[in-house]
Amino acid sequence: MPNTKSFKAAGFTLVELMVAMGITMVILYAAVQAFRDASQTNQLVTATADMTDNLRGGLNLIQQDVQQTGTGIPVNGIPIPFTSNNSTTAPCGTTLAINRPVLGGTSTFPKCNSTLPAIEPGQAMGPLITAPDAVAGNPSNPSSFTDEITILYADNSASLDVKPVNKPATAGPPADPGCPAGKLNLAGNTLTVTFDATCVNLTTAGIQVLPGDLIMFTNTNGSALLTVTSVAGQALTFAPGDAFDLNGRTEAGGTINYLMTSTACGGGPACFPPTLATRIWMISYYLDNVTSPPFVRLIRQVNFNPPTPVGETLENLQFTYNYVDGATNPSNQPGIPTGNNESQIRSVNVFLGARSSYLMHQARKAIYARNNLVTQISLRSMAYRDRYN
Repeated sequence: MPNTKSFKAAGFTLVELMVAMGITMVILYAAVQAFRDASQTNQLVTATADMTDNLRGGLNLIQQDVQQTGTGIPVNGIPIPFTSNNSTTAPCGTTLAINRPVLGGTSTFPKCNSTLPAIEPGQAMGPLITAPDAVAGNPSNPSSFTDEITILYADNSASLDVKPVNKPATAGPPADPGCPAGKLNLAGNTLTVTFDATCVNLTTAGIQVLPGDLIMFTNTNGSALLTVTSVAGQALTFAPGDAFDLNGRTEAGGTINYLMTSTACGGGPACFPPTLATRIWMISYYLDNVTSPPFVRLIRQVNFNPPTPVGETLENLQFTYNYVDGATNPSNQPGIPTGNNESQIRSVNVFLGARSSYLMHQARKAIYARNNLVTQISLRSMAYRDRYN
């Protein structure tokens, strides 16, 4: 008889196949989720590292400059062109205030300032930052705006202040030939200062002096601040029309005329007693949300030279100030309290906020990651006083 034994075909049933596919899909889904989470975590770590680098880089520069505030600057600031009208409220004087660098142009220093202080707060002078995720400030609220700060300190890299420009010869002992070729000459409203190459060589000494640099002149009559408008060999010219509006002024105080022995002497070399020249750096920090939107940049600007970005993807910059007046010693002040002045500032509190340059995905949300750094900087040159002097 024939063998009628049947054989079952090897394989999976449809049910078994569907169960296996279901299990595989669950495993793949879990793997994809784990990969996505790992990728998002890596993005967050990278973004946080970038933000921290931006914050630290910007804050380090601010700290280095602010620590030098007041170095080589008169205690109460450098006299600037000013004629008082005997008023205690702005404008306080009959002449225009000097210009101050700000985002996109110029503002002015406080109109009651007869001196340019070593540090000048700039409460709410920066832009109103509107973040890409619509976290916007309120234009009607001054605290919604970012701050600016402007500081001054002397630079001796060019060694201008080694000897007076027009140092006279002395018989000694020891004999000193002085700087016979050095002179200051005021013709009309234009000052020309010629340095003796045997005393100060402008072509080889330190950082080259350039148009736009600020030079403070000091002698027995006081101090005055002017802007270099041109350089020719050993001669610096200070002509009217400079960016700060310092040159060519004729106010009662704070001008080069005030440093002469007499305004009737004609402005020639013999009019000036031995006069020391010192280069002054004016450094301003503020945020820029205009040049490369939506990326907000931290700007460091020297005098009125082109601004330099020193940090990016930042969104907040705030300064507060601690004063020492021997009475109330106000602290954490965003500006200048009534009854105080800039020369009483002893330390600066800095808040710098940053955000990621792109959206970060966390779970089902897309948000910008944020970080900030806060520090306090002591103004060493303004805080130290020689009690034995």
